[in-house]
Amino acid sequence: MAWSYGRTWWHLCLSLLLCVFICQAPGVNLLPGEKINYNLVHSWADKLGMELFHLGDFITRRKEVQESFKEAKVVSRNGASIVDSMAKEIEMMMDLKVSAVRRIMDTAENTALSHQNDMADKMFSYYNAKEMLEPNDPIPPIPTPAPDMDKDIGEPLIYVQPKVLELTPRPEFHNTAVNFSVSSVHVPVNVFDRASDVIKAIQWSENLDQIFRDNYKNDPTLSWQFFGSSTGFMRQFPASKWKKDVPVDLYDCRLRSWYMEAATSPKDIVILMDGSGSMLGQRLDIAKHVVNTILDTLGTNDFVNIFTFDKEVNSVVGCFEDTLIQANLGNIRELKEGIESFKPKLIANYTAALTRAFEILEETKSSSRGAQCNQAIMIIGDGAPENNRAVFELHNWRDPPYKPVRVFTYLIGKEVANWDDIRWMACENQGYYVHLSDTAEVREMVLNYIPVMARPLVLGRHDHPVIWTQVYADIEDTKLSDYLWDIKQCEEQKADVLEYWQVQDRMLHPKEMARRAYRRTKESWNQPVDSNVYQFMTTVSMPIYDRRENANITEEVLINEALWELQTRETRIANILGVAGTDVPINEIKKLLSPFMLGVNGYAFIVTNNGYVLFHPDFRPIFQGYILKPAYNSVDMIEVELLDDDRPPRDFNPVLMTIRDSIINQSTGSKWMLVKNHFDEMKRVARIKRQYYWTAIKNTPFTLVISYPEQYGVSRMDIRAEQEIHRINIKGTNIRSFFDGKRWKIHPDWLFCKHSNRTFRTPETELMFFLERMSEPGWHWPASRSAMPPEHAAAMFSNNSSTGRYPSINDKESYYCDRQLMQALVFDARVTEWFSKNTSFNSKDDKGNEFKQRFGVTVAFLATHSGLTRWHEFHSNMPEEPGVGETFSQHNKRAIDEIWYKRAVDQHFIREESFVYSVPFDAGESNSEILVTASHAIFHNEGGKSAPAAVVGFQFQHSALYKLFHNITGNACAVDDKDCYILDNNGYVIISSRQHETGRFFGEVNGAIMKRLVEEKVYKRVIVYDYQAVCFDSKNDNNASNTLLSPLYHVMRLGKWLLHTALWYIVQLVHWTPGVSAYSEMYLDMNGTEPEPEHDDNSQVKNTAWLRYLTLHRTRLKSCDMQRELYTLYNEKDNVVYNMTAHACERPFVVLPIPFSNLILLVIDQLCPRDPNLVLTVNPQKINYHFAVNESLACYKHAREFNRVRPQSCISRHANESGIKLCGRSCSIYANLTLILLCHILSRWL
Repeated sequence: MAWSYGRTWWHLCLSLLLCVFICQAPGVNLLPGEKINYNLVHSWADKLGMELFHLGDFITRRKEVQESFKEAKVVSRNGASIVDSMAKEIEMMMDLKVSAVRRIMDTAENTALSHQNDMADKMFSYYNAKEMLEPNDPIPPIPTPAPDMDKDIGEPLIYVQPKVLELTPRPEFHNTAVNFSVSSVHVPVNVFDRASDVIKAIQWSENLDQIFRDNYKNDPTLSWQFFGSSTGFMRQFPASKWKKDVPVDLYDCRLRSWYMEAATSPKDIVILMDGSGSMLGQRLDIAKHVVNTILDTLGTNDFVNIFTFDKEVNSVVGCFEDTLIQANLGNIRELKEGIESFKPKLIANYTAALTRAFEILEETKSSSRGAQCNQAIMIIGDGAPENNRAVFELHNWRDPPYKPVRVFTYLIGKEVANWDDIRWMACENQGYYVHLSDTAEVREMVLNYIPVMARPLVLGRHDHPVIWTQVYADIEDTKLSDYLWDIKQCEEQKADVLEYWQVQDRMLHPKEMARRAYRRTKESWNQPVDSNVYQFMTTVSMPIYDRRENANITEEVLINEALWELQTRETRIANILGVAGTDVPINEIKKLLSPFMLGVNGYAFIVTNNGYVLFHPDFRPIFQGYILKPAYNSVDMIEVELLDDDRPPRDFNPVLMTIRDSIINQSTGSKWMLVKNHFDEMKRVARIKRQYYWTAIKNTPFTLVISYPEQYGVSRMDIRAEQEIHRINIKGTNIRSFFDGKRWKIHPDWLFCKHSNRTFRTPETELMFFLERMSEPGWHWPASRSAMPPEHAAAMFSNNSSTGRYPSINDKESYYCDRQLMQALVFDARVTEWFSKNTSFNSKDDKGNEFKQRFGVTVAFLATHSGLTRWHEFHSNMPEEPGVGETFSQHNKRAIDEIWYKRAVDQHFIREESFVYSVPFDAGESNSEILVTASHAIFHNEGGKSAPAAVVGFQFQHSALYKLFHNITGNACAVDDKDCYILDNNGYVIISSRQHETGRFFGEVNGAIMKRLVEEKVYKRVIVYDYQAVCFDSKNDNNASNTLLSPLYHVMRLGKWLLHTALWYIVQLVHWTPGVSAYSEMYLDMNGTEPEPEHDDNSQVKNTAWLRYLTLHRTRLKSCDMQRELYTLYNEKDNVVYNMTAHACERPFVVLPIPFSNLILLVIDQLCPRDPNLVLTVNPQKINYHFAVNESLACYKHAREFNRVRPQSCISRHANESGIKLCGRSCSIYANLTLILLCHILSRWL
């Protein structure tokens, strides 16, 4: 009995022991329905996290780096003081530019007056920017035979040999070859440079070269200086060649915003276009060209609308009815598209049209909308039946002699009647009359309205308004975007045809078609923030007046019904000579903003009076790398500052609207807001609380705004007094020694030190030059980045001779250094000098060698808050051998502006002891070695405050990480029923058993599981709106004219059919060439079987299917709104979802955080069914606003327009203007009564 009891006890113990072993065996301790071992997955995550953390800890020497910064102190960041200091720096710089322009203006007015009696020398030789030669250029031959009479101008053609000038590339002018001795002249294609008034202005304006040179001597930071003449040419300093990679030179300075806004005060314009049946064919083409040219002359401070009139008066854009809209690029584009589709119909009712126009202008004035300055009506037609005197008496002549609305009339057609009535409308309403019979003369004739609207300015004489423009792309024309897009579409079609010749019908496979469509769509998402393709700038300009009050003019005068005579008479004038200006590159303004003072994830931006951003870190004006967006420069600040409030698109938070109003009103204030910041190609998002400060930039329409994260931006690093540069020098230490070797870079866009009269090959060379200077006796820190304008400095020194030395750009050794930044940089360099040296990683270090071999570590790096980047290479022990470190530094030298730096600082507040790991997006699609980047933030703490001091990190081979993961998990993730992933905090795949998935968004790999992760609050979906997106609408190639009366339309249809037929036969012939036949046979062999013969009908359909696919379906660029659904991990450290086990197919996965990282480990049961069609994507999706019929985004935005502040300057009337009688020449072309009668009959029939 005892033995039986003992035996039972022994069996019981053995059973318990076996149970223990079984429970501890991997993959066996499964609960009912559980197919994934939670404890096992937990052990994988812990082991992987520890391995990676130990690797990063050792490679980056993060503790040593943290110890290096212990001598620094942490101080509070004063946002109000920072924004005020920055605004004053920008104000001083802008005052300097205004001073230069004012001197150009004054010199031009005096010079023109002193040369008023000079004769025009039509053989005058000047530096023509499009024709001048460099010393080694071949001299073009003299035209033969001798120039003949030019029928257009009635004079002999003149040939003047181009002048030769030596040009030298200069980095401050974006490496454009220039000459600082003279200026060059650009003449538009529509201007004859040997016309008397043009060549005379070119002659006297050559005297401006001296003031150009003096201005540049006073301020070597000046960019291009120029004088835009009202005759059309532009004189630019320094001289340079005009190089454009477009077939036609579209540039005309008179159509640029800096010219238009300076030449006229803001204006409200109503354009009336005759819609009668006689406005067909060429007349309609001319009329549309007139409308488009008028629209090109308007800017963001102007308001406009277009109405067509026959029996009724209708707006060309239905939703703009009975109102004026702001003339920004988006609205102008909408109006141009509206007028393009217009078709004339019935008899025109001028009375109704004029009445409607006056009522709209009166309503705009009384409701304080629009420009509230100049008002004008532009009438475009082929003749008015009467002068409508009663309408003008009722609306425009109520307060004589003042007439609030000017009337400009454009008579269209070679043979017209009733020109006297339409001319009378202009002359009696302080306007101008123009007769147009050809499209070639449209631009020049339309621009005649500018001098007329400028008359009150000129008569005022002494008031020269200073104009600052909206941001724009240097000399680019907005039409260039459409041209480049058309070229790109043609290139794509060419590539399609060439590929079809090789692969034939395989190209038409649905998957292949979808792949190609996705690739091209993906290209459109490429919206770089920083690009060297265009030079973005603002321009300061002011008008130049003709100081003469009277002048002799020669004009045709109608003597009787059949006789015209040229007569010369003296008359009162008020002419504008042109506009003077200088460019201010946006990058130069950014350099004044001291990004070092704002810290990581801090930024500054400038807002105009219209609420548009002059620049902003999320300002994305181009797409596909080189094409300007249709409305690139009218991005409102509330469209880039996205509040984290989960509101629907364009439902902007009232708090943000209040802040915007304060900013555009140039108030001073501050506010914190919860915002969504997207970054890294708009594929990642962070939800943070930011602090905002703003203040006005005086004497400009701009307001400066700064912002930084509240969590870690309220404090910053600073040095102690004993660590200042001059004290280090006193101790005999050479500060240049802190920058030994070549394994370091400084932020290329920051202004550390700048010499005004010298240029340097690299920022590092320039830094070393100034470090040497600082060691010399007599070194001093300049007090300001910009010199005081000469006239201001003279006044100050004359009033107070004891003022002391003021930093002047005129000094022989003029320079500027940011003292605070330089002190921080030298301190950082001193305490991190050891990092780039090889002492810690020599060949005797077994642990270092082990890590290098196991993980394929290529480089370790360090970046500090002062813009210094150091690195250490692991490929070689040679101290100065270039290699992967050089490659790293070429792409990672912007310190706190690098993505890995920003992410590491954000990660610090989620898991302090952790690294951020990342791989390039879609890295698995490339065949090259994938590198994993890991980074970790170093914070310095003092007195209860902490601030980010630096970020350390390293790069290692992805294949080594995959091998480590495989070693840890064994074969558990290699079997068919398990799938293992490592995802980062934004849902991108870091590790997958299928390498091609590396770098992809997990929702595109497995949408069903990603959806579950969102539902279980592992990831949070964050919707980010893109209000700067570009869409592609179908483009109607048909002419807007009446196709029944246009034989060209039918010719075009015939040509299109012939082209398609020819392409079909070409491809059929190519199909039977030996090369293609061999390829086809090979393709058949690969598939194993030959396709069954098809019926003739199906064969014909198949043979033409490629034609439908490859036919170019033209699209036009269109501004639109898009949204992205981005994802971020919930930051709760004890998220309950991480304690949940898998349960059959109800929860076919286990997800766990990987310690000390931004990663999660996801193990999925692949045997459970899932919906393969469910895909979650981070790609942009167009927002559907459910527009009404014929409504667009422009209509939607117009209905929800924002407040704006009008420019301070408005000069729209002068008491003496009524004495000026110049209002356009009379029509001297006789009317053909037969043709008039025929047109009348046709108009009644059609």
